[in-house]
Amino acid sequence: MPQPPARKAPFLTVTNGTPPAVDFALRNQPQPKSQSQPRTPPRTPGPYRRLFATPGARAFTVGNLIARLPMGMFSVSAIIMIAGSRGSYALAGAVMATGLAATAVVAPWTARLVDRHGQARTAVPATAFALLGGIALVLCVRFGAPDWTLFAAYAATATTPNTGGMSRARWAYLLDGDPAALHTANSFEQAADELCFMLGPVFAALLCGTFFPEAGTLVGGALMMTGVLIFAAQRSTEPPPQRRTTSGSPLRAPGMPALLATFLATGAVFGAMEVVTIAFADEQGHKSAAGVVLALQAAGSCAAGLLYGARASAGPAERRYPLCIAAMTALLTLPLLAAGLTGSLLALAGALLVAGMATAPTMVTGMSLVQRHTPEDRLNEGMTLAVTGLLGGIACGSAVGGWVVEHVSTAAGYGFPVAASTLALALALSTASTASTRRRPSAGNSGPRCPRT
Repeated sequence: MPQPPARKAPFLTVTNGTPPAVDFALRNQPQPKSQSQPRTPPRTPGPYRRLFATPGARAFTVGNLIARLPMGMFSVSAIIMIAGSRGSYALAGAVMATGLAATAVVAPWTARLVDRHGQARTAVPATAFALLGGIALVLCVRFGAPDWTLFAAYAATATTPNTGGMSRARWAYLLDGDPAALHTANSFEQAADELCFMLGPVFAALLCGTFFPEAGTLVGGALMMTGVLIFAAQRSTEPPPQRRTTSGSPLRAPGMPALLATFLATGAVFGAMEVVTIAFADEQGHKSAAGVVLALQAAGSCAAGLLYGARASAGPAERRYPLCIAAMTALLTLPLLAAGLTGSLLALAGALLVAGMATAPTMVTGMSLVQRHTPEDRLNEGMTLAVTGLLGGIACGSAVGGWVVEHVSTAAGYGFPVAASTLALALALSTASTASTRRRPSAGNSGPRCPRT
């Protein structure tokens, strides 16, 4: 009888000499993941992280911020110091106006020296001379010198270099050919300006009130000199000096006169807003809160500037500039409505916070146009002229705003910033139409730029 075939026991087959138990374990062991599986792509760094990854950028930014903070301290410190010792706010205001006028004359010449001889060689001695002027002012106030010495001493501080302009010039040099990164850098610099002018007055008032009236001026001078020394020491990021200037004055560059006129009108907005807000707070019996209310406006501008820099710029700056000023004009109606309809300082503070959000985008775009229209061998001079226009506008706006408050009403004072911003919008529209006419023959031109020498 034939025998039935033998059954194979499950899992008892020996393969390649491997014992059954080991073979079972190997066949049921989880296999490692294939190395060829796609990995999650690394997160793209943000625009500001990429910006400060530029070699040397963090070092010169730290020095510049230290040097820039006193710009918001000096005027408040000097007013407290002079008015407290001489008992006259009129004298303090006249001394401030003299220093402002001296700065408007001297600052462009200082910037021209920066372009020709380099930032380090010019900024350090210019800052040292301005520091001596500040010390002389303190001594004249402290020891009761004649009033005319106060004017002379404060006028000597006009040699203070435009540290914000020098920082923007470094970014323009380091990021040449990368307009998106330069847009982010200009936005950061404007936010830094707002931050310094927001914290500076508070810091100055704290020093003068806690220690002695001269403390704000002395500490501000020490910070300015320290920051400029740190900034100037970063030679690897310094633009090379342009010893042979072949281009004409930035004032003669096409489009620059109208552009500087918009800065003058924009400065009038800032000057009037400051005076009218102080008067409104005083009328409500909360004059001490005026600084906090104005700081909210600067805070809104600072936040908007950082957000504006994180977004890619849409369209040419000539087209964006009128849009930014139009937004600023529209938002400036909020403080006018808050003061006229509610009479509440709290409502005004909220309105100024929102209204400030259009300031930084407007200034960033305006500075971008200044950089584009200015010959590159006179870049510091061009940006200093823009700052000079702002200072002149602030002086005019302060005077007109004070007159409206005194002769009409405090609430009506907020109408002047709206009018000044409307004038800036008309000037910006004329500049944009001129630029578009000049660009029409060659499509795709992004604006006049002078080659590096």
